[in-house]
Amino acid sequence: MIFKCPGQDKRNLKIHTIKCPNCGYEMEFFSDEIKLRCPKCKGEVTRKALPSCIDWCKYAKDCVGKEIYEKYVKDKS
Repeated sequence: MIFKCPGQDKRNLKIHTIKCPNCGYEMEFFSDEIKLRCPKCKGEVTRKALPSCIDWCKYAKDCVGKEIYEKYVKDKS
């Protein structure tokens, strides 16, 4: 049996609709995204980050990959 982190299964991603605080445009955030640029006004939109295994798991960088890990850490700060 091969174990795979459930966070890596893209079938588990959820979509959240959030209004841009600048222009009111409704944007879709996937559950693994924290910060996006509004396609209408080009403003930065940040959603409240929910706790993630990336925050505490010592294997997070290996699990999600260096690029995703570093983007997550940068966006969260």
